[in-house]
Amino acid sequence: MNGAQALMRTLVEAGVEVCFTNPGTSEMHFVAALDREPRLRAVLTLFEGVATGAADGYARMADKPAATLLHLGCGLGNGLANLHNARKARVPVVNIVGDHATHHARYDAPLQSDIETVARNVSTWIRRSLSPAQIGQDAAEAVATSFGPPGQVATLILPADVSWSEGGVPAAPRPRRATAAVDAARVEAIAQALRNGGGRAALLLGGRALRAETLRAASQIAAHTGARLFSEVFPTRLERGAGLPPIERLAYLAELASVQLSGLEHLILVDAKSPVSFFAYPGKASDLVPAGCQVHTLAGFDEDVVASLSALVAALGAERTPPRVQPAQRAPRPRGKFTADKVCKAVGHLLPEGAIVVDEAQTSGLLLPLYTAGAPRHDLLTLTGGAIGQGLPNAVGAALACPGRKVIALSGDGSAMYTPQALWTMARERLDVVSIVFNNRAYAILNVELQRVGALGAAEKARAQFDLRQPPIDFVQLAHGMGVPAQRATSTEGFVRALEQALATPGPHLIEAVVPPTLTGLKLRVLPHLLESLASLPRPLARGLKRAIAP
Repeated sequence: MNGAQALMRTLVEAGVEVCFTNPGTSEMHFVAALDREPRLRAVLTLFEGVATGAADGYARMADKPAATLLHLGCGLGNGLANLHNARKARVPVVNIVGDHATHHARYDAPLQSDIETVARNVSTWIRRSLSPAQIGQDAAEAVATSFGPPGQVATLILPADVSWSEGGVPAAPRPRRATAAVDAARVEAIAQALRNGGGRAALLLGGRALRAETLRAASQIAAHTGARLFSEVFPTRLERGAGLPPIERLAYLAELASVQLSGLEHLILVDAKSPVSFFAYPGKASDLVPAGCQVHTLAGFDEDVVASLSALVAALGAERTPPRVQPAQRAPRPRGKFTADKVCKAVGHLLPEGAIVVDEAQTSGLLLPLYTAGAPRHDLLTLTGGAIGQGLPNAVGAALACPGRKVIALSGDGSAMYTPQALWTMARERLDVVSIVFNNRAYAILNVELQRVGALGAAEKARAQFDLRQPPIDFVQLAHGMGVPAQRATSTEGFVRALEQALATPGPHLIEAVVPPTLTGLKLRVLPHLLESLASLPRPLARGLKRAIAP
C-alpha cells in the first residue's frame, strides 16, 4: 500500500465522505487511489475557490468535515478566500495539498512555494507528511483536530514521493476533543445579572447556538427575564421559520447595530464574539458594545453550548416558560414594479419546507429576512467571513450534504463572478440548486461604503470602479455554457413563474433577476427598507435608527 492509499483509507475511516478536488501532477497518486475507495465521493471543481467554498457549505450542513484536494501552494492560495470564510464560521475542513517530491524541492522548480506560509493564514493545524508510514497518523490527527470544538481548518501537505512510495499504514480515527464543561459559577453570575436587569440585557448567539434546540432555550430565557435575543451579523447556520423562535440579527451597518445595542447593561455571549464594526470609519467607534455595558461569556467556542443554555434556563427557573415562536405566515405573491425586494418577497412566498437558503445577495437581499420569517422551516447560511464568492460554492456543498433538500442560492452579480465555475459542478453532479443572481450591474455596497468612509472628491472615475454596466454580464449565457438551464427575469410576474418552475423541477437552475440597485447611498429615502428589515424593533429604537442615519 502506498502513502496515498493509506491516506484515503484513513480519511474514510475517520468519517470523511466527500472530497472536493482540483488536482495537478503532484496529486496523481491520490487521484488514482480514488478508484480503490468507493466510500469516498470525489467531486471535481474547476477552481480551488469552489472546492474550498463547497467544503465550507458541506461542513455547515453535515456538521463534519469534507476534504479538499489542492495543487501546491498556488492552488491553496486560489482557495484562501473561502477558507477564510470557513475559519470565521468555525467549521471543520481538511485540506490535502500536494507538493513536489522531497528530493525535487531543492531545485526551486517554477511551481515551488512555501506552502506552510500560505496555509498559516487560514489553518490552525498544519503538517507536512515526511514518510508513507507516517501519513495515516497525520491524516487521523488532521480530521480529529478539524472537528474541534471549535471547528477548524486543518491542512495536510503531501509531497509526491510520500504519496507514491510503498509502506503506507492506515491509522484508526483519533478521539475528538471534548467540549469544556459548564462553569456553574459563571452560569449563576449571569442568571443574577438577568434577574436584576433582564430588560437591559441581551443574549448574542452565534455558531452552534443558532440551532432549533438552543434557540428554544434562549427564547425561554428571554421570555422569562425580558432580555433581548440577537444573532451575529452573518451567522454560520441559522435555523429559522415558522414554529421556531425568531431572533434579531445585528445589522451590518455599525450605525444601525449601535442603535440596536443602545441602552444595554449586560451583553451575554453564547458561542459568539463581542460585536465590532466590520471596518473602521473616521470618527466612529470600532467597538459596538455600549459604554458601561458588561460583557459576559456563557459559552465560549470550545464549550458546551447546549448544556450551558440548559443550565441557565434551570438557574432562572424558566423550564416551564414557553419559548416565543414565529407564527406561520407566507409573504403574499409579489406584484407590481420589478425590484430586488420583489425577488425576496417571491422567495418567501414560494420557499419549500426544509429548504437551505444560501444568502450572498448583498444589498439586494436587504428584505429577505423579513419576507422569509414566517415561511416554512429552513436553514440560512450567510457570508460569515465577509469574503465574497462564497454563495454558489456553499450551495454546492450544502446540496451534497443534504441531497433530499432544495437549495436556493442568492448572489449579487459581482459576487457571482468570483466563483461562477460552481455552476459547472452543479450540472455535473445534478445538484438540486436554484441559483438566483441579482443583476443590478453594480458593486452597490461599495457605493454605500464610499460615502461611509468619508472619501472626498469621489466623482466619475471613482464611481466607475463599482459600475458593471459595460459590457453587461449575461448570466443566462454563462449558465448555459456551464450546463445549467437558465432564464432571465425582467418583470415581477416573470420572475415568480421562473422560480415556480425551478422549484418544481429537480436539478440545477439559474434565474438572472435584472433589478435596479437597492441602495445608492445612506439617504433618508432608504430608511423604510432598513427599518422593515429590522421589523422586530420597538418604536423608540426605530426612531433612534432614523436619527442615526439621517443625513
